[in-house]
Amino acid sequence: MISKGVILIVDDEETIRFSIKEFLEGQGYEVHVAETCEQALEKINELLPDLILLDLRLPTMGGIALLEKVKVKDPNVLMIVMTGYGSVDSAVEAMRMGAYDYLEKPFKVEHLKLVIEKALSTQALRREVLELRAQQWTFTDEPSGIIIGNSQPMKEIYSLIKQVAKSPSTTVLIQGESGTGKELVAGAIHRLSSRKNGRFVDINCAALTESLLEAELFGYEKGSFTGATATGKPGLFEVADKGTIFLDEVGEMGIALQSKLLRVLQERQFKRVGGINDIKIDVRVIASTNRNLEEEVDGGNFRKDLYYRLKVLPIYVPPLRERGEDILLLVKHFVHKYNNEFNKNIHHIPPETERQLLEYHWPGNVRELKNVIERAVLIASDGTLLPELVAPISSEKKAIVNDVGDSGENNGKLSVHSLASIEKQHIQKVLNETSWRRTEAAKILGINRTTLYNKIKEYGISQS
Repeated sequence: MISKGVILIVDDEETIRFSIKEFLEGQGYEVHVAETCEQALEKINELLPDLILLDLRLPTMGGIALLEKVKVKDPNVLMIVMTGYGSVDSAVEAMRMGAYDYLEKPFKVEHLKLVIEKALSTQALRREVLELRAQQWTFTDEPSGIIIGNSQPMKEIYSLIKQVAKSPSTTVLIQGESGTGKELVAGAIHRLSSRKNGRFVDINCAALTESLLEAELFGYEKGSFTGATATGKPGLFEVADKGTIFLDEVGEMGIALQSKLLRVLQERQFKRVGGINDIKIDVRVIASTNRNLEEEVDGGNFRKDLYYRLKVLPIYVPPLRERGEDILLLVKHFVHKYNNEFNKNIHHIPPETERQLLEYHWPGNVRELKNVIERAVLIASDGTLLPELVAPISSEKKAIVNDVGDSGENNGKLSVHSLASIEKQHIQKVLNETSWRRTEAAKILGINRTTLYNKIKEYGISQS
């Protein structure tokens, strides 16, 4: 018989130890016991148990002290504390320190069974996520530094990042749709380069007006414009000296400011707004955009010389639909993340849910997937990620198909359309209904204006 998991019981009362041991062995678990904290530490090193049942009142070293010691050694160890003294405070303290749950003695064995099954199902997902992470590429100990993906396009990106990082002064242009993870790639380049001890400074060029963006990037001297502080302010290029500056959505930058950026790249110096002295800097510039800059150059919206200056080392981050084999890796990663954040226990993803997630087009890419999983985990009431929890995905598709079917174009019968065709028709319909007010249309579609702009160009949608 294959064991359902290895459990260590730590309790100084022999009757409790062996009665729990006997019950759990009958449930198919491999069970070991320890009477003292010292014995427990030896067993933990020897067995690497899946779960530890820990009495809070133990001789020589209390359960809280043992929990703290074990958690320092292995923060991911799964522990359920037991207390027979009605002390909720000590149980709460144990939970604060990382215990998964607590049981108040005396407890029913059926309740014990349910708590253990829930804990181990969570542990199973956690271990699967850890195994997945071991196959991923990470550039920092921080969870936000993990880049998830085993698909061939992502492996090529990992290779490019490593090559680019070896050239700490070369300008990099990262291209890709919104939500694909361009900032993660930029952060990886910085942290793998010799500039890793310098600052990584990022700014969204689309979020500020031209004048504010100029002041943020280059700083200003006192009195240079209305509202300038009495002492002036250094710009982000100065702050990022010896490090990296990341210009997100550089395609949104105006022509006049593009000229100033070009000078920085060519001469490695600039003047503050209202200033007369040149300030020399040593900064690597990484820029990103979700626009096709070649088309922007042809349309007169982006300087050709700046485009080629930025595109010394280009990296293209593919949309999620071009790396579909990574979708379930990302789903499990986000489920684990939000399980911890919301104290939930989602551990089962049925095939129907997987199919639904895999078939969707993901216009918002990884960012959209993350938001969908966050909402689904938050509202889930049991341990299963049911298809209806991600229903807005399929419901939206069905609504689009029905709109097409009801238009009379196919005599009232639903026909098979490609996702791109359906998406194009839906965007066209929303734009027409909003009289081509793009901001309003983007809100209805659940995407930002830049993504809508790109979709209009991609599908050749015109105002009728």
